[in-house]
Amino acid sequence: MRLGPDGAERPAALDDSGVLHDLSGLTADLDGVFLASGGLDAAAAAVASGTLPTIDDPADGSGLRVGAPIARPGAVICIGMNYAAHAAESGSAPPTRTVIFFKHPNTVVGPFDDVLIPPGSTKTDWEVELAVVIGSRARYLPSPAEALACIAGFAVSNDVSEREYQIEISGGQWSKGKSSETFNPLGPWLVRPSDIGDGSGLGLRSFVNGEPRQDSTTSDLIFGVAQVIYELSQYMVLEPGDLINTGTPQGVALSGRFPYLVPGDVVECEVDGLGRQRQTLAQGTP
Repeated sequence: MRLGPDGAERPAALDDSGVLHDLSGLTADLDGVFLASGGLDAAAAAVASGTLPTIDDPADGSGLRVGAPIARPGAVICIGMNYAAHAAESGSAPPTRTVIFFKHPNTVVGPFDDVLIPPGSTKTDWEVELAVVIGSRARYLPSPAEALACIAGFAVSNDVSEREYQIEISGGQWSKGKSSETFNPLGPWLVRPSDIGDGSGLGLRSFVNGEPRQDSTTSDLIFGVAQVIYELSQYMVLEPGDLINTGTPQGVALSGRFPYLVPGDVVECEVDGLGRQRQTLAQGTP
């Protein structure tokens, strides 16, 4: 985890008993350099040793601000329509090849930070997703089997989207509707593959004002985590600290079954073993 004011977060680790440990003695931040050096394993070993100072904080968003669990990534790469039911509710056939788009890295905010509705927006939407953080460089991987070794950890992501920008005035590419400020709450935790597995079989759910919206499992991904990383490595070099949003299941406002978000709405997203995040929607201003 990363705790503290925006831009001044300090690294921490939450153990299974709910105790927070200060990682400032190991690293200044949870960034790509730390991840690439095997830092998460070193942090786990330090927690197990019992030598780290502890932090007296509830770690649930009610005390110190919880930041995104990684420092600003170099890239945020997203996979579109990666659940067949979501593709159907979007009016599209399931893709036969990965659909790739990008979000601006500065969209990444803490899991309990407000989400700002862009001025004039009427179609701001939620998307719970399994996020993957890269831990070692991946380029031209020979097969998906090598991909899992490139993962530092997993987290909960909300790929907030403005559907008018994304679809109606996109010009054919989705990033306009994905890159507004605060449009990627991440966290609260970054969890190692050794603690959570390969990303398959995890339930993921979203709620708006306490009412269920999405309820699915990552086993329904059309392209699983290993396949996604393998394919991305054929088109770009993935660097430590890069963030991948793997897609969202059905149950978003774009389906027409639910209203779009308005100021005051509360969105909650959760993934099994990765925690739960909560944002209040607020009106953005110029």
